[in-house]
Amino acid sequence: MNETPSSSSSNNQSAAGINPGDAADQPQPKYQRILLKLSGEALGGPAGVGIDHDVVQSIAAQIGRVRALGVQIAIVVGGGNIFRGLPGSEKGVDRTTGDHMGMLATVINALAMQNALEKFGTPTRVQSAIEMSRVAEPFIRRKAIRHLEKNRVVIFGGGTGNPFFSTDTAAALRANEIGADALLKATKVDGVYDSDPEKNPDAKKFDQVSFHDALMNQLKVMDAAAFSLCRENGTPIIVFDMFVEHNIERVVLGEKVGTIVGD
Repeated sequence: MNETPSSSSSNNQSAAGINPGDAADQPQPKYQRILLKLSGEALGGPAGVGIDHDVVQSIAAQIGRVRALGVQIAIVVGGGNIFRGLPGSEKGVDRTTGDHMGMLATVINALAMQNALEKFGTPTRVQSAIEMSRVAEPFIRRKAIRHLEKNRVVIFGGGTGNPFFSTDTAAALRANEIGADALLKATKVDGVYDSDPEKNPDAKKFDQVSFHDALMNQLKVMDAAAFSLCRENGTPIIVFDMFVEHNIERVVLGEKVGTIVGD
């Protein structure tokens, strides 16, 4: 038997963690569907290696609160806390082999993130660009979008599935494939600067910068392939400090957090 529209709406609100009677009191998000890019180093905590369970749980709690606003959330995770292909190749590992090892590392991080999210009661699906049916679904665009519409968090592992492409590129690719309103790049710094703020105390932070200016000034936002994908498709990139509590929520609600890159 088909559900009535009112029943379906009620179920969707419940799945998102929103009580129908409280909907009017909920703050209204600026972005309805987001792609959150998490670096592997961030999941590794202060040391940047391994999986810091306290950090992962903190991120999961933030994501759960954002989902409760009715926002559809997809995540791309890096693998640098476990293995990075390019540094590996500098130590004698074949670049293609090293990149595949890095892709497998992202799947490990995706499963860790899924475990933390589901402990908070957040329904989650992991999709991998490299087929491994026992632990993850294969990436299928329509299926991923359907999961999002059912208020499930979708975690994309395995990068793009191809060597020589970073997880930044995977994030930009998936963001555009699922029609995300914005790509949120969660980092250890609070935005985009005209130079490295760790080396230059006088570095200037940008609140907003166009794709053109970011390109002309060679600002380190994302790698060239990722940046080009977002620029061509008009997908804004928001760079912010993920270690400040509630920052993901603040970004989604449209508050001035970090740096917005876009036209």
